[in-house]
Amino acid sequence: MAKKMLCLVLALAMTLTFVACGGSASSAPAASSKPASSEAGSTATEGAEIAMITDKGDINDKSFNQGTWEGVKAYADANGKTCQYYKPADATNDEYVNSIEQAIQNGAKVVVTPGFLFEVPIYTVQEKYPDVSFILIDGNPHNDDYSDFKTADNTVGITFSEEQVGYLAGYAAVKDGNTKLGFLGGQPVPAVVRYGYGFVQGADAAAKEMGVDIEMMYTNTDGFAATPEAQAMAASWYKNGTTIIFACGGSVGNSVMAAAEAEGGKVIGVDVDQSSESATVVSSAMKGLAAAVQQMLEKYYANEFPGGQNLNLGAAENALGLPMETSKFEKFTAEDYKALFESLASGKVTLQKDTDAESADKLKTEKCKVTVVAL
Repeated sequence: MAKKMLCLVLALAMTLTFVACGGSASSAPAASSKPASSEAGSTATEGAEIAMITDKGDINDKSFNQGTWEGVKAYADANGKTCQYYKPADATNDEYVNSIEQAIQNGAKVVVTPGFLFEVPIYTVQEKYPDVSFILIDGNPHNDDYSDFKTADNTVGITFSEEQVGYLAGYAAVKDGNTKLGFLGGQPVPAVVRYGYGFVQGADAAAKEMGVDIEMMYTNTDGFAATPEAQAMAASWYKNGTTIIFACGGSVGNSVMAAAEAEGGKVIGVDVDQSSESATVVSSAMKGLAAAVQQMLEKYYANEFPGGQNLNLGAAENALGLPMETSKFEKFTAEDYKALFESLASGKVTLQKDTDAESADKLKTEKCKVTVVAL
């Protein structure tokens, strides 16, 4: 059912207009001592029936939160529904639960939560509010000590095979002539790790085909914000010969792009097509966040909500890919991309995931030397 339901995810994602959310955030009555920010997505701020709770990043992160919110807002605007987002006071399970309950108290019937960090909060609330439906992106509900995994009948978990699109990006980068690469990721949550591991393996596969040796600098930050430290790290890599960096972590990408602009480097974006963010962006490792959310909302309002299921989407479901129409590759062609994508979709290529290695330098590579550094 997942394949039938979401076979157009990538096509929809590629055609969605990438714009910042309009309007300014307002303060809504909070369920905790600190107010959560909220924004109207359609016609009302109070009583919105579709709610989204932001992860650690900002709603305008040009990446994960924004991509998910755009799916919520696009559906609401097209179907005359009201929507609203809430920004928790802190990135803790308690504050996530507080924001979810605040949204429900304000009238939300569907709550969308983007990110692995919502797995425990959704586990906590899903059976407490059986009349509310929950869409959990990038995770499956479980309790705090991982001893119990349960996706209730009013919840659907959606994960993506980020290692596959990371592989596409790494392979393309090397085929395009880059031999010194970088991966600068956000907090190493499973999705970010899968992106990075795939990037390493794709680069290694291309290097083996070409008979060249390549090097990759690799690090993660402790969050998803743009920081002077991340920018300085990226700048040092460019100065030392790195030509392209996969910026994988929300607003962390802004730090990498700033460094690339100053040092003449190149960038691979993440989650959505980030080509409009900087002339340095060569391509983006995309997954169909907005389209997947819209599909789930369509199912909810058609009384076909796939509650109780955990869906994993990848190349076989056309749920991820590189936006070749806006990519700036010089040697890697559309024909190359099509053949590579089909090898993933068919299952011909199998990849190591986040659970298969303790760190990127422990991956089984032959031609890619990975140097993991601390930020």
